[in-house]
Amino acid sequence: MGFINLDLDAIEGYVANHLKLFISMVVGLVVFVGIIALSVFFIVVRGAEQTMVPDVQGMELTNALLELQVKELYPRIQLRYTQTSADKGLILEQNPMPGTIVKAGRRIRLVVSQGALVNTVENYLGLNIDEVRMDLQTLFASDGTIAPPLLTLKEPLMYINSPEPPGTILQQKPEPGAGISSPTVLELVVSLGPEDSLIRLPDFIGLSPEDALELIGVSGIDFLFTLRAANEGDTPGTVVSQVPAGNSMIAVDTRVRFTIAAPALSSGNTVFGLLRYEMAKTPYPMSLRLDAQLPSGDRRRLLAAEYSGGELTVPYELPLGTVLILSMHNIEIYRETVIRPVETLSLDQL
Repeated sequence: MGFINLDLDAIEGYVANHLKLFISMVVGLVVFVGIIALSVFFIVVRGAEQTMVPDVQGMELTNALLELQVKELYPRIQLRYTQTSADKGLILEQNPMPGTIVKAGRRIRLVVSQGALVNTVENYLGLNIDEVRMDLQTLFASDGTIAPPLLTLKEPLMYINSPEPPGTILQQKPEPGAGISSPTVLELVVSLGPEDSLIRLPDFIGLSPEDALELIGVSGIDFLFTLRAANEGDTPGTVVSQVPAGNSMIAVDTRVRFTIAAPALSSGNTVFGLLRYEMAKTPYPMSLRLDAQLPSGDRRRLLAAEYSGGELTVPYELPLGTVLILSMHNIEIYRETVIRPVETLSLDQL
């Protein structure tokens, strides 16, 4: 039986050498991990990047928030009432001030105007209804919230004959000075003028459809439009006839008939036409509006007037594909799309 000779010195040397290598590797790994840990520590200690606070005073709240978002800053909003409703929704103050260097993620205090504090009903007696509408629109202009305005008009308004000029407010409910603590409906009685009162009819001859409709909205007259082919001497696309004649005295409920000479045919996509809509007759005029939604997405106001119903005819000159939107008291009642140019229709169809 043979014997294996073991060189114990060689074995001890081999183990010692590999043990040193193992220890060196462990020490190196600990040092590497330590370096990584120190790097992360110093990055955290250094903190977020610095940024300059933008000037958002006087901006609308939405635009101010976008400015802060670009700078990676966050708002802390405070609301404040002011002496006027004109600055409602605007930034009154900010802290830190513009130009201050801060760390990204900092909260910026914004003081936002809520407009004038309205807690009572104003005295609208004796004012014109158009002035009151404008005042309410300005006073309770939308600030982007879903909360309803504190004061809204009850539609339709009540009209009666009186010695006061047409449009004058005769009665209101709630009465002047009444408190407002929640959304309130304002009921108004408006003058139609004396029962036998006369007004001077403006001269519409030569006006474009756009100008004629604007003058109708201002004068408050009843109207009916027709189209015919242009005769020699006519200016196409303008009012060439009106009955009664311009500058004559007429009763306030007289329906004035206008004739427009159809323009020359063109190869473009502009359409000259006539919107027709039959409305129920009402005992007093009601707020009527016609808007045009253009193919570009823009919206144009064609007519805003008080109308007492019956056959409605409104001339227009608009791009093909425009959507006409008819509303009464801000409620849509009819719409149609401009789809055919004038050359495809007879004037009788228009």
